Amino acid sequence: MAIDPKAIRIGTMIRGHEPDPVGYLEKILPHGFESIEPYFWQTVNKDLPELAKRLKDVIGDRDITMSTLGMFGNPLEEQPKDIETLRGWEALIDNAHHFGATCVAGFTGRIRNRPLPESLPQFKKIWSELSKRAADKGVKIAFENCSMRGNWETGDWNIAHNPDAWEMMFNEVPEDNLGLEWEPCHQMVYLIDPIPQIRKWAHKFFHVHGKDATIRWDVIKSQGYGGKEKAVWMRTPGFGDTNWFDVISELRLAGWSGSIDIEGWHDPVYREELEMVGQVHALNYLKAARGGDFIAYPGPLKGA
Repeated sequence: MAIDPKAIRIGTMIRGHEPDPVGYLEKILPHGFESIEPYFWQTVNKDLPELAKRLKDVIGDRDITMSTLGMFGNPLEEQPKDIETLRGWEALIDNAHHFGATCVAGFTGRIRNRPLPESLPQFKKIWSELSKRAADKGVKIAFENCSMRGNWETGDWNIAHNPDAWEMMFNEVPEDNLGLEWEPCHQMVYLIDPIPQIRKWAHKFFHVHGKDATIRWDVIKSQGYGGKEKAVWMRTPGFGDTNWFDVISELRLAGWSGSIDIEGWHDPVYREELEMVGQVHALNYLKAARGGDFIAYPGPLKGA
């Protein structure tokens, strides 16, 4: 029986909050992306059904999905942008079907500048309500594992950046439609090996971001972690330390399927005028790691 390589799609993110996401999509589609994650930063500033229609018109009859939408901000507190973020989550959940999306992803939010466990009561309050809203519409919620420069003791965006926090979060809100938008980069920042993490947590990976990291061991050995000199660079896949052939193999072994959408705009080299050079390299590299069209194995070879 042949395996469908597109059980794992390779795509990219587009900034839905910028003035012309449709025009941007038109420019990049010829490169061969198979999925798109439209995302918003702290506010949904578009008519979502209209945006979905225009994006679908550009995609036309190409085999491209928009299975995940993104909403990034802090929905746990009550500053104006926090409230806008919470309203944005509600809007994306309610309008996901216009895009054909079955998942909305982003940050959990956090009680600012307090130790991580102090966010859990508010996390439970907000995400119990949002998970039910999403479940009623057949939508999953995925939390990106990015620290946003926070840690266990302090931060202002997200608590879903550490496996200990995941255990606590999913104990507080043990709903089946709450999971992770995972990427190896954000674990490598903490010097966590992503491969054994896949084996334990893949059942909670609802979406995967294509982003990598380069660990600068020379800096760590000479100056430590968290000093003046940056010890980890975020990279576009194909330029970092991760073997994505291993990552995708582990995802397949875990029975995972879905989209790996490249999160660009972070690479210290392939950025600005070289941004799409880096992303296209990542696209081809990840497609190679995923594998092409498989041929069914016909049985033992003669003489074997």
